[in-house]
Amino acid sequence: MRIAVLGAGAIGGCLAARLDSVGHEVTVVARSSAPVLRERGVRLEGAFGDHLAHPQVVDALSTAPDAAILATKTIDAAAALSPSTAALRDVPTIAVQNGLDAHGRVARILGHARVAAGLGTWAANALEPGVVRVTASGETVVGGPEAERFAALLDGALPHVRRAASIEGAQWAKLCVNAANAVPAAAGLSMQEVGASPALLRVTAAAMHEAAAVALATGVEIERVGAVGPETIGTLAASIDDAGAVAAAMIAGFGDVPNLGSTQQSIRKGQPTEVDDLAGAIAREATRLGLAAPVNAALVTLVHEVERTGAFVAPERIAALAPLP
Repeated sequence: MRIAVLGAGAIGGCLAARLDSVGHEVTVVARSSAPVLRERGVRLEGAFGDHLAHPQVVDALSTAPDAAILATKTIDAAAALSPSTAALRDVPTIAVQNGLDAHGRVARILGHARVAAGLGTWAANALEPGVVRVTASGETVVGGPEAERFAALLDGALPHVRRAASIEGAQWAKLCVNAANAVPAAAGLSMQEVGASPALLRVTAAAMHEAAAVALATGVEIERVGAVGPETIGTLAASIDDAGAVAAAMIAGFGDVPNLGSTQQSIRKGQPTEVDDLAGAIAREATRLGLAAPVNAALVTLVHEVERTGAFVAPERIAALAPLP
């Protein structure tokens, strides 16, 4: 199949290389990294195996592919899609993005409803343009319109692909996990370093606790994503101490390779983060439901401070958001 991958960061690069490795004709739509990708290709290493792909690299699509994958941050979706909207008219598309209702926003940009949602529980780092390392394996969950098509497509390229019964419930489960992203991003530390600090681990647990409480309050049926399902969300929502045990186990599962999280990766590249669609979404939904998510709201402010000043926040300031008992 002719597959277009829009976005050449950690997720897009990984998907492009894996699809190329199983014989698909892959075109990567990229902007700043395009010259490097044309010269060197996309090299994948780590938990999904090693592969060097040499896809076609373009600034915008001029002809319609058989299917398209959007693998940018949520805040970059419109800019990535706009130059190619004519070519993507009525083309089945999947938005592999964090946050809530990413596929709905993409459908509105493209002007058609053939847009699925994809979520990955695997961790990947873009080491440099065109070089991606998968540091932890995991499953990929797809749902929404065209889910069956993309489940079949990705199943040949990735391990553990599953179709979700409730993509909204899956997005909330993933968002509860992504609530752990903000603390390392604000502090400039890896997930493992955060896990080794009782004070920072407690703030991470508090953020995940708030996220789970909001998720349950929405009434959405939680869908399992990786190891995180309804039982885990219930544990996270029970107390900060219970959430701390879940957070510690999750971080331990990352192994020894430093995991920065997607938010901090953006900061270190000098790019805007999607914190408003992660911790910010939790805080907004809490407000809508008449609840409070003060830790997530404060973490949004701190991450934006880092984006604005270029200086990471002292751990003591972060720890003050949820002091140890």
